[in-house]
Amino acid sequence: MKINTFRAFRSRNYRLYFCGQSVSQIGTWMQRAAVSWIIYTMTHSTFMLGISVFASQFPSFLFSLYGGIISDRFNRYKIVMITQSTAMVQGILLALLVIWGHYTVWEILALSVVLGISNAFDVPARLPMVHEMITDKEDLPNAIALNSSMNNLARLAGPALSGLVLVKFGAGICFLLNAFSFLCVIVSLLLMKLPAFVPTGITRSLKTEYIEGYAYLKRTPSIGMVILMLALTSFLVLPYNTLLPVFAKVIFKGNAATFGYISSFIGLGAVSGAYFLASLKPGANLKKVLFFNTLILGTGLILFSRFSYFPIAMVFAVCCGFGTMSQTAVSNTIIQIESDKHMRGRVISYLTTAVYGMLPLGSLLIGFVSKHIGAPASLLCTGILALIITVLFSKFLLNKNADTLKPI
Repeated sequence: MKINTFRAFRSRNYRLYFCGQSVSQIGTWMQRAAVSWIIYTMTHSTFMLGISVFASQFPSFLFSLYGGIISDRFNRYKIVMITQSTAMVQGILLALLVIWGHYTVWEILALSVVLGISNAFDVPARLPMVHEMITDKEDLPNAIALNSSMNNLARLAGPALSGLVLVKFGAGICFLLNAFSFLCVIVSLLLMKLPAFVPTGITRSLKTEYIEGYAYLKRTPSIGMVILMLALTSFLVLPYNTLLPVFAKVIFKGNAATFGYISSFIGLGAVSGAYFLASLKPGANLKKVLFFNTLILGTGLILFSRFSYFPIAMVFAVCCGFGTMSQTAVSNTIIQIESDKHMRGRVISYLTTAVYGMLPLGSLLIGFVSKHIGAPASLLCTGILALIITVLFSKFLLNKNADTLKPI
């Protein structure tokens, strides 16, 4: 089982990538948790929590499609080097701002916008790079699944570390640690030996390539339906994370460490789900996995919203994490495997748009709704909506001709 689960590590470039990204992702989740906590403690407003998510992710929605086109045209390695360096500078500026003690909410939000713009060009270039890192293409589905494991391990460790650092050293140190974590990615990229970049020679306009990408999705419903479901889930369900500081401070009457524990239990569930996905054999029915994990997510959210006793609530937080993992991990796996090489950057950009476009809008919505009906009732609604989405897409997800983890 061990060899099967971690078989993508046979590729040296991927091992370097995995190690560098693991450290960077932990730093990223530390920063996300610290930003949410500092915004809420300054404003005591769930709506401002939604605004903070909107500021960091909506720019990715605006520019991701252009990021995908650029990824298909130019050297992805150089693009990722630029975006990771930009993210490091953003983290340093955020840290200095908070450490000096002269900052406002709007300054933090402005720097979040900078990171969002950087991510719009980073993700469509970085994710398809995995294809170039894997020596044996049969290991590609496993590599994509391990990426999800990495992200969710970071989600487990990052908020927990953030909670401890926030209590002992303050938000500025969280931001500074995140900034230094990007050095690991940059070093791992410098150590890689990737195939030489071959210019595409494309001379078409950006508008033409954008239209071409949209037409490709229309004639490839196996990809288009997955992205549509992810968009709905990202808008109506996944923004539940926005309310976690409220549960930590108000429902469970805790502090920053409590917030870190909640996020870590959700991360624990996500890691378990990602390990399960990485262990699947070629031929596994991915659509069925997505169906049942979305059911688990909806049920977990409903039960989490109903319990104010912390230990029991954390059991359902694990369920939420397990179900959340499948939304982006399985969708990403299906899309990367099924998409044509020359369209991969644009297809990934549509996936990125579905997440970064809908999540911030959903965060605004859930922040607004929770002001009127409270955080527990709002979370209950997200769980019910997850079950409704599962039913609406059940015919597609349970179709016998489902996408599989097949050799490339």
